[in-house]
Amino acid sequence: MDEWVMWVIAAGVMAVGEILTLGFFLGPIAVAAAAAAVVALAGGGVAAQWIVFIAMSLASLVVLRPIARRHLHTPAKLRTGTAALVGGQALVLERVDRDGGQVKLAGEVWSARSYDDDETFEPGARVEVMKIDGATALVAS
Repeated sequence: MDEWVMWVIAAGVMAVGEILTLGFFLGPIAVAAAAAAVVALAGGGVAAQWIVFIAMSLASLVVLRPIARRHLHTPAKLRTGTAALVGGQALVLERVDRDGGQVKLAGEVWSARSYDDDETFEPGARVEVMKIDGATALVAS
C-alpha cells in the first residue's frame, strides 16, 4: 500500500474521531496527516512526511485550537430593541389594569396593560415588564 494512502486513511480516521468527540484536538492532526499525504504523493521521503506531519500538527494546534475554543465560548447574543426591555423594571405613572395605563420604562412613557387580567397597579408601583405587545408593555408585579 502506498504511503500517501495510509496518511489519507489516518486523516479520515482522525476526522471521524473529531466528529465523535468534538474536542477539536483530532481535527488539526487530521489536517496535518492530509498535508503529509500530499508530501508522500509528491514523492517526499518518509522523513519529510513525518517532519511535515509533526510541524503541521503543532502549528494547527497552536493556531486553530485557540480560535475554535474561543468560538465555542462566545457570549449569548445581546438583546436589542423591545426584546431588551422584557424583564426590566417600570414605574407606574397612571393606573394599569387589563384595559390600559401608563408606565415609565427605560426613560420613556409607554402605554401598558396588566399581564394578568385580574391585576391592577396604582401610580408609584414598581412592575416588571413581562412582554412587549406592539407599543404596549404587559406588566406584572
